[in-house]
Amino acid sequence: MILKKFEELKSFLSQPRNVVIIGHKNPDGDAVGSTLGLKHYLDKKGHTAQVLMPNEYPDFLHWIPGSETVYRFDRQNNQSVKALKRSDIVFLLDFNALHRVGQDMKNTLEQYPNDFALIDHHQQPDDFEYMYSDTSMSSTCQMVYNFIEMMGDVDMIDEAIATCLYTGIMTDTGSFRFRSTTSRTHRIIADLIDKGAKNDRIHSNVHDSNSQSRLLLLGRALSNLQVLPEYKTAFITISDREKQEFAYQKGDTEGVVNYALSLKDIVFGVIFIEDVEQGIIKISFRSKGSFSVNQFARNHFSGGGHDNAAGGRSELSMTDTIEKFKALLPQYETDIQTSYNQ
Repeated sequence: MILKKFEELKSFLSQPRNVVIIGHKNPDGDAVGSTLGLKHYLDKKGHTAQVLMPNEYPDFLHWIPGSETVYRFDRQNNQSVKALKRSDIVFLLDFNALHRVGQDMKNTLEQYPNDFALIDHHQQPDDFEYMYSDTSMSSTCQMVYNFIEMMGDVDMIDEAIATCLYTGIMTDTGSFRFRSTTSRTHRIIADLIDKGAKNDRIHSNVHDSNSQSRLLLLGRALSNLQVLPEYKTAFITISDREKQEFAYQKGDTEGVVNYALSLKDIVFGVIFIEDVEQGIIKISFRSKGSFSVNQFARNHFSGGGHDNAAGGRSELSMTDTIEKFKALLPQYETDIQTSYNQ
């Protein structure tokens, strides 16, 4: 764990400040939940906090308390830049380096004259003035809870804050089934429920809002599933044509990679999604046990993340990307085979 200049940050926040809070590009439940949870807390403390997101996030996260106040940098650039100019400090949540917000926003943040405060659980973070980094944490939302606790303000957590933080912990732990879920995670979840988080409603809002087109796209994705039993590996492909055929909306492929990993005897699950607009193949990696997809993604696909969940990208065609992926597996065969004893 890295806890850098926390007491100085606590002192800085002892009087009202203008604060900007930023999540990563293509925000997920942890990014949205942690930024909005921190916003509600800081507002309650007497600060003025504004959440900025680089771009849009899925519809199934728009119900989260405070979502309507978020500025999108790609579409509300003027408002976002003005908020940054007014701010005394910028919090960076759920990402470990400025490039994770996209090039345009990164260029703007590199000109920011004041300090950054990082709260994040991804590996190999860049260095910032204030840092709370812990790769053992289940989620950034769990870290925001810890941050509020370190500030001595757990009693200030209300239903809105609890709902935001529960959402991010739930989504980033795969509904509490990933290895990062600890007894501490469950104790925090229990406290969030006691403070007003309605767990049944949160699960329903996130998981029971499928459109017909999303389910049909899932069916097509599963029909594309390929299994490589000799490497305990399974992967899924989704082409841009298939996305268009099923009226793809942002978030429609969220969690699909977990179907590959759910197969019996599979340790390594991957999804390859064609993104014609960016000219890349977006890749999500998942694993069980000790096999580090973070290192695999960093070594070969310009990505990274966590040991059991990471992302990457390829500028090759879908066919060539798959061939490259398959060609890499023999050198990882022993690591994969010994990763997880079912």
